[in-house]
Amino acid sequence: MADPDDAAPPASGDGAASPVEAVDRALRVLEALAAAGPAGTGLAELAVDLGLNKTTVHRTLAALRHRGFATQEPSGRYALGAAATRLGDAYFSDENLPVLLHPALLALSREVDELVHLGVLSGREVVYLDKVEPERPLRVWSAIGRRSPAVTTALGRALLAYRGTDRAALDGYLTAARVDGDHVWEVVERARRTGYATEVEENEAGISCVAVPLVRAGAAVAAVSVTAPVERMTPRRVADLHATVLRVLPPLLPDGLTLPRP
Repeated sequence: MADPDDAAPPASGDGAASPVEAVDRALRVLEALAAAGPAGTGLAELAVDLGLNKTTVHRTLAALRHRGFATQEPSGRYALGAAATRLGDAYFSDENLPVLLHPALLALSREVDELVHLGVLSGREVVYLDKVEPERPLRVWSAIGRRSPAVTTALGRALLAYRGTDRAALDGYLTAARVDGDHVWEVVERARRTGYATEVEENEAGISCVAVPLVRAGAAVAAVSVTAPVERMTPRRVADLHATVLRVLPPLLPDGLTLPRP
């Protein structure tokens, strides 16, 4: 006898039925497991939530467990498996981020008419993955692939602020740079409150930056900065730039990345 759940596949948002119901069911189960979080969920509860019978859900879970996309705890509850989280990690890898985020960088640079960078942490340093230069005749030199100590850059400070870095952990980053640790800690703490980090002539003479972290699942995976000659980066301008970032970037970020709000 055919499984009753196989007879009427659920419609998608545009009203069309899924072309492959078994795949659709597996995806719905994955979404439910992700929503359940680390505590997981029981088979019966999952079946009720999805409107499916337990036999169907059990078969789907068995297939997901076989590939590591679901796990079963000793209590019998099911949770999302490591294979599922690795998909997101691969999607937001350092290799993919420049492609995913370049349109957002381009839009931000055009809006503020300044140099915009994308960077990630690599050990104690920040690596510049991408940049967009403005049309201004006076430009700041930078290069994709360049490395700088994380604690001397607005990019690095924004990343450290949203990766749970405490004062003791910060000391490990300070050994790679000549910078006042108490000052850096003050900037990191302020970044947690305001949503952005700053740097004034600490990475390069005559240059100032403001940076925001790009947050995934509560932790910063990258950061975006606006860089300009220090004379253009007054406190009022920095505040205005942050407001512009909050307006321009969010609609252009891929699903899964967000900006912290003050």
